[in-house]
Amino acid sequence: MPGSGESHLNVGPPYRGGFRGVKQPRGYVGRVGGDTIAGVNDVALVTGGAGFIGSHLVERLLAGGARVRVLDNFSTGARANLGFAPRFRRQLEVLRGDIRNLPAVLRAARGARVIFHQAAMRSVPRSVKDPLGANANNVSGTLNVLEAARRCRVPRVVYASSSSVYGDRPDLPKREDQPPAPLSPYAASKAAGEQYATIWTRLYGVETVGLRYFNVFGPRQDPKSEYAAVIPRFIQWGLRRRPLEVHGDGAQSRDFTYIDNVVEANLLAAKAPGAPGEVFNVGCGSRVSLLEIIERLEAILGRRLERRHTPARAGDVAHTLADVSKAKRLLGYAPLVDFDEGFRRTVEYFTSSSTS
Repeated sequence: MPGSGESHLNVGPPYRGGFRGVKQPRGYVGRVGGDTIAGVNDVALVTGGAGFIGSHLVERLLAGGARVRVLDNFSTGARANLGFAPRFRRQLEVLRGDIRNLPAVLRAARGARVIFHQAAMRSVPRSVKDPLGANANNVSGTLNVLEAARRCRVPRVVYASSSSVYGDRPDLPKREDQPPAPLSPYAASKAAGEQYATIWTRLYGVETVGLRYFNVFGPRQDPKSEYAAVIPRFIQWGLRRRPLEVHGDGAQSRDFTYIDNVVEANLLAAKAPGAPGEVFNVGCGSRVSLLEIIERLEAILGRRLERRHTPARAGDVAHTLADVSKAKRLLGYAPLVDFDEGFRRTVEYFTSSSTS
């Protein structure tokens, strides 16, 4: 248990698909760093830790000296996202497992001091095609994480929600006190997860903190998936000189949020005393339209990009914009990287990846 002499917990066999889950020797306490969540013998569990957002969070935790356990079924997560793992062999354990399987989550949660719940079916279009899958992953999976936290006495769960819970109400910016109005199974599943988390805080004393992400982007985001987010797809198409597919007229806008801002919000939410039982917007507080993204990409690449307009997608909202004043007040959150700088870094990453 945390704080005891036993620093490694037997939580089942580590995932060995290309890198090792590491068993720490008795008495190992790791490095003390700014992102260590609690005592140096404590473990941070990251579900979906091999995914886009999860892997960035894992890397930041490890760099700060924390001991990290990853639970991922590798359905969308990639071993390549954990390419930094060999540098942190004594701090990192990777388990193959599915959040829809309660015993797997229980094994992963034993001894954890905090759970960062990032695993999910993230796509709105995919949820429209497979609503039962969205429910199984995002509702039942979240329930398993919450129940594992209760049974294993994990003090705090920081979980990923989504700006999609607000729906397409015209009032901007979106504030946390506005009622949910989901337009897709994905959004409904995220809203349900928030309600369950609140109940677990009130009934069982598990400190839950919800983060409503606003259109996260950055390095490691997969542009190849049928359901890929717009920024990596635009960049990849632009680099390959393919037409950029624009759903609708391109005037729809989003509060695009660079990955570093999301990681920072998670770390703050893990420690903020006023956070339990609350949900917070995580965005930049500014909007960029799809056509404006294309213009910025053209400026960076130095050439005109062909565009092909297609019908608007079912379940999509027209505009998003975050009011982050609550996160600033209770978490101490402020965006570290604005859109233009984050977009430049992301284009640079994909350019480098395409030539390596």
